[in-house]
Amino acid sequence: MRRLFFVAVLLVAWPSPPVGTATETGTGTIQGRVLLTSKVRGNPLPTAAYTPRAVERYEPKSAPEIQNVLVYLRDVVYRGPLPPTPREIVQEHEAFVPRVAAVTRGSAVSFPNADPIFHNVFSLSGAGPFDLGRYPSPQTRTRIFTKPGLVKVFCHIHSQMSASIKVFDHPFFAAPDATGSFVLRDVPPGRYTIVGWHERIGERSRPIDVTAGQSVDVTLSLPVEELP
Repeated sequence: MRRLFFVAVLLVAWPSPPVGTATETGTGTIQGRVLLTSKVRGNPLPTAAYTPRAVERYEPKSAPEIQNVLVYLRDVVYRGPLPPTPREIVQEHEAFVPRVAAVTRGSAVSFPNADPIFHNVFSLSGAGPFDLGRYPSPQTRTRIFTKPGLVKVFCHIHSQMSASIKVFDHPFFAAPDATGSFVLRDVPPGRYTIVGWHERIGERSRPIDVTAGQSVDVTLSLPVEELP
């Protein structure tokens, strides 16, 4: 069955993006929910490229698609030291868990190998190319990301393995919880573009106004149409 995905994208550009600082007072809060309107394709089937030492049973844990979504503000000029947001992406059952992560620039992401086979984590992305080399369980290797942007991560040995890391120059991003709810705190007053992004569907964005001392509610819908 062939599936095609469609997502409406609204692009909004503002000539003078708001400026945030690490110690600014009089900030506001953005809270809301991300809605996925239908199911999307799950994890791909395993490759046979490493059959002699493959995991005995390829049973990746099923995860709700909302875990592959990030919410963030676009084109924010942030002044001051960025808070570190270290993350861990585990290699287990020939898959990256989680598949999607977000960090601030300068933060480290560790890649523990939890499989009884070798993995080789790498990326050719302009925002952070790297190659951690081949290593077995229970070793962990780490990469620090120093440039903002999207980093697509793969395994040289298992072609079905992929993950996405968003590196931000500001702290105004969040991963929705299981219900799709999210909160962005300590946002300086101003007009922004808020984005809901899914690694395979794409993104949906809209303008939003933040007022000091107040909370603004927003709903972001990522519509998906499945065709036979």
